[in-house]
Amino acid sequence: QVQLVEFGGGLVQPGGSLRLSCVASGFTFSSYAMSWYRQAPGKERELVADITTDGTCTLYLYSVKGRFSGSRDNAKNTVYLQMDSLKPEDTAVYYCNLRGYFGQDVWGQGTQVTVSS
Repeated sequence: QVQLVEFGGGLVQPGGSLRLSCVASGFTFSSYAMSWYRQAPGKERELVADITTDGTCTLYLYSVKGRFSGSRDNAKNTVYLQMDSLKPEDTAVYYCNLRGYFGQDVWGQGTQVTVSS
């Protein structure tokens, strides 16, 4: 069974850092690109980053460029989102995503990130 489990969220002060992890199982992780999304309260879920099979990261939100970066460790079946210089507007539930796996999107349960003083 395909499963994605996120770790690493929490409460952090503005300017702080967090690293989110998503551990994958049930499929050949190294063969698939992975994505990170986030959903803030009252807002739609938005794509934050894609990480290709070789670890190349593309960020889709102008507001996170220069602060966030994505990576992966195929030996550990894990994809990461490093978040630096966090701002209150980064507060959201962050989701790991496997897009288009046999025609379906697979989501993790999400991990809450709260940026507040």
